[in-house]
Amino acid sequence: MKRHALALLFLLSSSLVATPALAYEHYVIDTKDAHAFITFRIQHLGFSWMEGRFKRFSGRFDYAEANPALNKVEVEIDVASIDTDHAVRDKHLRGERYLDVKRHPKARFVSTDWIDHGDGTATLKGNFTLRGVSKEIELAVHKMGHGKDPWGGYRRGFEATATLHLSDYAMKDAPKLGPAAEEIRIWISLEGVRQESVVD
Repeated sequence: MKRHALALLFLLSSSLVATPALAYEHYVIDTKDAHAFITFRIQHLGFSWMEGRFKRFSGRFDYAEANPALNKVEVEIDVASIDTDHAVRDKHLRGERYLDVKRHPKARFVSTDWIDHGDGTATLKGNFTLRGVSKEIELAVHKMGHGKDPWGGYRRGFEATATLHLSDYAMKDAPKLGPAAEEIRIWISLEGVRQESVVD
């Protein structure tokens, strides 16, 4: 009887070892095939909206459905890729009094916390660095979906929104845009391609 009990215990412990728990999935953001976007809206003197986007950026994220504390995101933006569909304005925005791309060619976001709300939404906190100035920001995240793609891969998508403030990033000509232009509304849509699954 003891021999049978020991054998059963050994089988159970072996099965647990053979099926380790999934810790997190690692993804690279799919910018190559235009499945990710960073866009923004800002008011012009309080009279109208100006819209634009950053055409070149890269990033990666780790995602753990069962353990959100493991979730993390890193994104790097080529600031000179700003595009507001107006060449003269874009050149001005790249200049020293706004984005100052010669001295600060990259903007960077590194997450510090992910708060999952359990309803398909989350709050993502992190440090955003622009023009050499780092500020903590929050993004409201909506989980879009996940699953296998037609090419044998696995993808996961999110959208996120945030509001930034020009005065936080020491843009010298920002006051000329008027008080209504203080806030920049950011909208992000991204699709990540899974690279690996890491297990405990």
